[in-house]
Amino acid sequence: MGLRERKKTETRAALSAAALRLALEKGVDEVRVDEIAEAANVSPRTYNNYFASREHAIVAGVTASRAVKVVEALRDRPSSEPLADSIVAAFAEQYREPPTEALALITSTPALRAAYLDSVAEVEPPIAGLIAARLGKSEDAAEVLAAAVIAAARLAVRRWVDLRPSGLAVVSATSIEDHLREAIGHLAPALR
Repeated sequence: MGLRERKKTETRAALSAAALRLALEKGVDEVRVDEIAEAANVSPRTYNNYFASREHAIVAGVTASRAVKVVEALRDRPSSEPLADSIVAAFAEQYREPPTEALALITSTPALRAAYLDSVAEVEPPIAGLIAARLGKSEDAAEVLAAAVIAAARLAVRRWVDLRPSGLAVVSATSIEDHLREAIGHLAPALR
């Protein structure tokens, strides 16, 4: 990763950490974009280059490290392992337990619940790169497969942690691995 990309990653992480910290301290409705930007030592305009809403910034504070770890775990899986199995293992490793402190915040705010489910999509570009490299697929084919993987993972997470409109989070008795295996299993023929 070049200096510019590293700086962007650091800025995004600082903004999301500040957003989550402020939301936990003050409550979601009391957090303003200019406060998040100030806490991360950037301008509000810079903030807008990274996040479309404060909800996405808050949720990114919970999910950003997971996205990086999913990609790292997928990279570390043996190349002899079927790619669908590697994907299930990489996601399951990071999503076995819902975030505890932040989960209450996420489940109590409808906009955060939606942003939480969307956050799984952050790993799409690096997964496309890994699919292209591992399967020798074209960039276009890898992007389509990565989008399908992310959609399946998002569905699995949604089934595992049912974030109800009432704010109640119900964690399924079925493991995240089983939900992922079922969802990703539909893509296994394309991931060979």
